[in-house]
Amino acid sequence: MNLRISAAIVISLVALNSVVAEDWPQFHGPRRDNRSAETGLLKRWPKGGPGLLWKAQELGQGFASVAIADGMIYTTGNIGTDTVIIAMELSGKKLWQRKNGPAYKRSYPGTRSTPTVVRGKLYNLNGDGDLICIHAKTGEPIWAVNMLKKFEGRTIRWGISESPLVDGRNVICCPGGEEVSMAALDTDTGQTRWTCTGAGDNPSYTSSAIVNYGGLRQIVTMMSDSAIGVAAETGKLLWQYPHEVRFGVNVDTPLYHDGHLFLFGTWGRGATMLKLNVEGSSCSVGEIWRTPELDNEHGGVMLIDGYLYGQADGDHKQRHLACLQARTGKTMWTARQLAGDRSATLTFADGMLYLVSDRGEVALVQPNPKKLEIVSQFELPKDEQGVVYARPVVCGERLYIRHGQFLYAYDIRAKTSAPEK
Repeated sequence: MNLRISAAIVISLVALNSVVAEDWPQFHGPRRDNRSAETGLLKRWPKGGPGLLWKAQELGQGFASVAIADGMIYTTGNIGTDTVIIAMELSGKKLWQRKNGPAYKRSYPGTRSTPTVVRGKLYNLNGDGDLICIHAKTGEPIWAVNMLKKFEGRTIRWGISESPLVDGRNVICCPGGEEVSMAALDTDTGQTRWTCTGAGDNPSYTSSAIVNYGGLRQIVTMMSDSAIGVAAETGKLLWQYPHEVRFGVNVDTPLYHDGHLFLFGTWGRGATMLKLNVEGSSCSVGEIWRTPELDNEHGGVMLIDGYLYGQADGDHKQRHLACLQARTGKTMWTARQLAGDRSATLTFADGMLYLVSDRGEVALVQPNPKKLEIVSQFELPKDEQGVVYARPVVCGERLYIRHGQFLYAYDIRAKTSAPEK
């Protein structure tokens, strides 16, 4: 009898955990901070890496990551002449796919945008500005617009790359026209709710984020030559900070913490810390520090316990990893390992960094401001097509890695002991 009761308790706890487990419904997760709420994960991997649960194939050419919501996985890829949104079960089995305009086949062919799933609807942008809304469960269309045509936006050298941000009833996109820099569309109809004018800057490759500070909610993002803050309710341009990078390659979403923003730019632009100065419904920014170090291109940067970690471009001359003290910008260390040929990307869960280089190196790293502390490491198969630029995702006790036309799902649960009889 006791054994049955113990078993029932274990089953109930497992079921409860699966119910309350947090989804990853968009680029950089539920809060757009690239931090998973997962716990109970492996602190060290077995030799050869964690167990591979499954590998999905024929996802099309792309650099998009995955969104996970309501027991389904979503990603995008170029299949033939089309941009295609793909839905899968948690087992990796394909459920359906839906076209979203033409495939992006110019420089670095492949899809860029990660789907955004909110309240049963999925939103996605292709490389030419086609924004689509479909039913997340079935893929059936609801509405579609081309943001570049609708708002007289401008295309950019390597294609539109932002993953749409949903804020309440607003879907946020950045056409980067001479007049309209950012726009909010109705989540249900696609009709315009507001537009932001005055920035006059081309679009960048950045996905926007919400910042709520000092009683003011604002949307922050990068344009091709600047960072901007926009009032979330009205679309009013609150501030604009010059951030010129060669070829307009502003890619990283601004990183927010405690009234401050951190910006990153390649080609030696480096890292910058800004202070948000909020007064009622207005906001300005002031530069606290700037350093040429940590000039991240598109792999992202994490802020952990007061320190910034990420790949540095080295002015396109010497890629490396770097750690900076967030308060001062002081360089704590640099390292050549795991920096990749051009890029390395990362995410954070259960106290650990998960890092993937474009060489296919995958590492579990202990955040440490004194040194690069690699705990475990393995390599993706060398014969798979495509470079690894997509953000890794930790969700549901799994590590997801998109690699060209493939998606890998690894079991990273910390193994628990069986209940005593």
